[in-house]
Amino acid sequence: MDSFLLETTDLLRRTPSVLRDLLVGLPASWSDTPDKPEGWRPRDVVGHLISGEMTNWLDRTRRILEAGTSRAFDPFDRFAMLDRDVGRSLDELVEQFATLRAQNLETLAALGLGDADLDRRGLHPALGEVTLRELLATWSVHDLDHVSQIYAGLAGSRDAAVGPWKVYAGILLRRTDPAAQPG
Repeated sequence: MDSFLLETTDLLRRTPSVLRDLLVGLPASWSDTPDKPEGWRPRDVVGHLISGEMTNWLDRTRRILEAGTSRAFDPFDRFAMLDRDVGRSLDELVEQFATLRAQNLETLAALGLGDADLDRRGLHPALGEVTLRELLATWSVHDLDHVSQIYAGLAGSRDAAVGPWKVYAGILLRRTDPAAQPG
């Protein structure tokens, strides 16, 4: 297996453990705050990660391998979790994510991808042509982005409680400073 693929899957394998250690058993007083106004709570983020495991990363990998650029990726519903996960606990969601991620990494490994496969191209409906390498890199960075979003929500639960120290807490400043928000 190519070193890029090994390193990428190693990071992807770690995300469920990070989420378990961070979120399982955490009271709602910590986990029920969005990362920013109109943003997502940690449970929403985990639900979104579940959606990616169910209908995004491997589906798009297969599409690249089977159809190349002849057939665009199916659209991804970034907000499916808002209706689908109503009534489920955060702990349940974390465990479902962990199960799906383990299955997907097994499936990815079974594909036996080589370096040449990573340069194969697919067609994103908005971005145009993309490579499998770019898709897999995005999968890992997507995890990191959303883990940071979870941390921002957790920190936000103590926004008022930190008092004057907020000026030193960049994670809280990002919650209210539009210039610090990702585009």
